[in-house]
Amino acid sequence: MSERLQPGDVAPDFELSDADETAVSLASLRGKRVILYFYPAAMTPGCTKESVDFESSLSELEAAGVTVVGVSPDKPAKLAKFRDKEGLTFPLLSDPDAQVLQAYGAYGEKKLYGKVVVGVIRSTFVIGPDGKIEKAYYNVKATGHVERLRRELGV
Repeated sequence: MSERLQPGDVAPDFELSDADETAVSLASLRGKRVILYFYPAAMTPGCTKESVDFESSLSELEAAGVTVVGVSPDKPAKLAKFRDKEGLTFPLLSDPDAQVLQAYGAYGEKKLYGKVVVGVIRSTFVIGPDGKIEKAYYNVKATGHVERLRRELGV
């Protein structure tokens, strides 16, 4: 299992393709406060709920200077379908090799319906303009997570 990141750690840089196969790097977002969330699979109930919740809060988050980016192991074509179906307007990035997921400690053993499996650990990070982790949340619940995050960020 990957090591978990803590507040104060430098956020691992990456470059991944978005739903349109355009490269997006964390470095290109430097100077902005970023919510980077990792989810297991596009078009599944929990991941849809979480992503739609982020979309519903996007205008308030952006007004507070926060950029939202989602990452999953899905291929860009599936992300494009997910984005279009749910009307998502923030970047969804593809990490099919799970390298970025592992760098953030968001991939490893987890319990799924009482069984231990290896996969994506639903996780969210708030990254400051300086590129350092401000908040790290692991094993988050899809429902209510965005609301809690907004409360904690004062948005």
